[in-house]
Amino acid sequence: MKQRTDAITAQVIRNALSSISDEMALVIMRTAHSAIVRDSMDYSTGLCDRKGRIIAHGMTMALHLGSFPDAMQKLVAATADDTNPGDVFVFNDPYVAGGMHLPDVYIVKPVFVKDQLEGYACTLVHQTDMGGLAPGSTAVYAKEIYQEGVRIPILKLFDRGVANDTFFKMMALNTRLPEMVIGDMQSQIAAVTSAARAFEALVMRYGAQVFRDFIEEMHARSEEMMREEIRALPDGTYRFTDYVDGLGETPEEIRLELAITVAGDEIIIDWTGSSDEVRGAINCPIPFTKAAGYLAVKCVTDADIPNFEGFTYPIRTVAPEGCIVNPRPPAACAARALMGWRMLDTLFGALGQILPERVPAAGEGGVTFPVIAGRINGEAFVCTETLAGSGGAFPWRDGEHGIPNPGGNGTNQPVEMIEAQFPVRMTRYGLVPNSGGPGKFRGAPAFVREYQLLAPEAGLIMRSDRRHHLPYGVDGGAPGTPCYNILNPGENQVVLPVMPMEQVQMKAGDIFCHISAGGAGNGDALERDPALVAQDLLLELITPDYARDVYGVVLGEDGQPDPAATETQRSRLRAERGEGVDTTYLRHYLAPLNLTAPRIEEERLFSCAPMPRLAAE
Repeated sequence: MKQRTDAITAQVIRNALSSISDEMALVIMRTAHSAIVRDSMDYSTGLCDRKGRIIAHGMTMALHLGSFPDAMQKLVAATADDTNPGDVFVFNDPYVAGGMHLPDVYIVKPVFVKDQLEGYACTLVHQTDMGGLAPGSTAVYAKEIYQEGVRIPILKLFDRGVANDTFFKMMALNTRLPEMVIGDMQSQIAAVTSAARAFEALVMRYGAQVFRDFIEEMHARSEEMMREEIRALPDGTYRFTDYVDGLGETPEEIRLELAITVAGDEIIIDWTGSSDEVRGAINCPIPFTKAAGYLAVKCVTDADIPNFEGFTYPIRTVAPEGCIVNPRPPAACAARALMGWRMLDTLFGALGQILPERVPAAGEGGVTFPVIAGRINGEAFVCTETLAGSGGAFPWRDGEHGIPNPGGNGTNQPVEMIEAQFPVRMTRYGLVPNSGGPGKFRGAPAFVREYQLLAPEAGLIMRSDRRHHLPYGVDGGAPGTPCYNILNPGENQVVLPVMPMEQVQMKAGDIFCHISAGGAGNGDALERDPALVAQDLLLELITPDYARDVYGVVLGEDGQPDPAATETQRSRLRAERGEGVDTTYLRHYLAPLNLTAPRIEEERLFSCAPMPRLAAE
């Protein structure tokens, strides 16, 4: 396609669109009522052209954004003959409206310039409670979507500027937290209204035809840039398998089977062979499955590909209907994000065979999602957050802690904000010693977070993973450390499943402790620089016996490595460990926590470790 827009104008318009999307994100952050939105930043913003194609992404949750194309296709198809100035649309349903799960509510405003539709301002916000059988509307134990809350088809929230009062009345009656939910929706409305004004001004400045030409050129350019990146990859099929632990007290593992085929300038992401949908809420609707694929491929590309929908065209997703990553209605999907994050791990496992220098070992497995909810003084409360921050190691550096998972730009909420808003006292938040997978470069340590209930009673709902199937290591690096959920840690502690299939009852004074999975290692632990081991000891990330038994580093009285003793110790450890997976590091991690080792299948852990440049089929 011949470029008609000069380079300077094109760059100015592109930057302006990005700025408008980011400004939407800031409006929501500054005006949102709920902690899950304001502090965890579980929301997304974007702009679309008049055909509903993405032309800009905001700064927040990356995994959301790849789901916008499916949602916007549904919206444009449903409203093409009935879209007018002053309209605002709302929807959330994954089966009829292209949504992902019911708490993620889209609010979208068409943008008109001189009575001509030129685009859409789009927001997606995780609402704190959409009704249903569990506070927070994310019950892992839901069996069908009818139990999960209010299903919203594509509706007009505003019709030619007139508010749909019926919708707001229905929402207020069907949520446990009407003021908070309506408040967050008002934040979305403020964001799209502000963005629509800026969008209109941008089009007016350059003229509709110049703007439309630019849009078409950028879709074509982003597509060609992605195709060029794919052409640089070796053709072939690259396979990887990962496992989710499963549901309840006696979990049955859930298989994620992936084949990535590179063929010329296209990529096929094929989930055939993955487990069937389950009678629980971790089924993942297809828009989120596509989003994981787009994000993973974009993460490993080298070029600065514009965030225009054209970059998705060379990437095709295959997922058989009825499998865990493409469920059929009325399958429950409230906790679908767990599968989305784990699909990222699986995608990186396959892509690491093609581009090992760009892909880390597995991290904590995506965000954990605890909910502590009940009533105090007659008022409902829902304390919920998204927790992450234990990355896997790269081939050249240790895994980062305290950094969001690549799937999102979320944050762990400030302790002070939680205590100010909810009847909860945070009794512990920090890093766990001797955690994470050892390697030449180690995985990030696990983090621990403890909540003490101050209300008379409450229910605990939990979505987590990576206890039996640990984060995979790379190139000889050890798997990460397991995740635990513990009620009242100590001598009489109760170890909860990673995903309890019912609410766990808490009473005043009870403490819920979440220990995240630790990131996996990269490379042989006995090749780690002894100086780095000494530094980890100084930072209290490991203990002296861990340094000796796992890394083979013997430290002198001055805290510095003893070269001769270290070489002797490492030679002994190499001779003793043989061909299996050495789990010594897990014993050092678990013993101080009063925990026993989970079921660990050494053969699977070993086979899950992708090696550099595996031959393609």
